[in-house]
Amino acid sequence: MALAGAELLLYPTAIGWDPRDDEAEKARQKDAWTLIQRSHGVANGVPVIVANRVGHEADPSAASDGIQFWGGSFICGPQGELLAHGGVAAEELLVEVDLTRSEDVRRIWPYLRDRRIDAYGDLTERYRDR
Repeated sequence: MALAGAELLLYPTAIGWDPRDDEAEKARQKDAWTLIQRSHGVANGVPVIVANRVGHEADPSAASDGIQFWGGSFICGPQGELLAHGGVAAEELLVEVDLTRSEDVRRIWPYLRDRRIDAYGDLTERYRDR
């Protein structure tokens, strides 16, 4: 995204868990979601704003217990550092984001400069079977 000129990434999400999941499974799912969102910031060297839905939505078919959206919206800096973090209720997060810091971070961690584009050929293939 940063290669295309993005200075900030926005990820509006509506993700949660099955209320029947045990606490360990819930923690794994939320940790993975948080990790990948923060990783987008690190990989691009830009801040990320992630908004996630809160509350419960019943399953209209009654086949399940619905979905419990976990909230947890957050804002992180270009190194994935948490600048603000929300809870399980609807709320506003306000933080000052220094967009000029991204260039400094990309000099420290030159992921974009040092990428091996010669090795990317298989990324355009659905399966790597040759």
